[in-house]
Amino acid sequence: MSGTILTSLKRKYSHAVGLSSYRDQHFKGNRADQERLLLLSTTLYVGNLSFYTTEEQIHELFSKCGDIKRIIMGLDKVRKTPCGFCFVEYYTREDAENAIKYINGTRLDDRIVRTDWDAGFKEGRQYGRGKTGGQVRDEYRTDFDEGRGGYGQIIQTKIRTKDSV
Repeated sequence: MSGTILTSLKRKYSHAVGLSSYRDQHFKGNRADQERLLLLSTTLYVGNLSFYTTEEQIHELFSKCGDIKRIIMGLDKVRKTPCGFCFVEYYTREDAENAIKYINGTRLDDRIVRTDWDAGFKEGRQYGRGKTGGQVRDEYRTDFDEGRGGYGQIIQTKIRTKDSV
């Protein structure tokens, strides 16, 4: 796609709901391809979910903004259990924009939900990329949030064990 068309797309879409500076490091393609896909995408990355949030809860919340094509739950690649993120794919860009405008920053399961554009779901991306199978950032947490679950609990247990010795 030419630079002129990409600039035109950026002008057309980025004013309504701006694109974040986050980019998928594992994207197969160049930066311009990724930008183009983000500007046309109907897929959202949803983060900071509780490990106990269900697909039904996500559907109930996000369907308020439009018809959902599909929801892909993020899974721990080892245990195959939810690990705090998902992808929500809408049928139209407008519905996805509404979700970013109205749902980003709201609470679900006592967690503040974070939504962002995604260039489009590809099989395999539903699995956490961390060493333990979950999300990478969870492996760097030093606190444990019971509402979230996950790797922070392992760290907290190790800290308590050292303190009691």
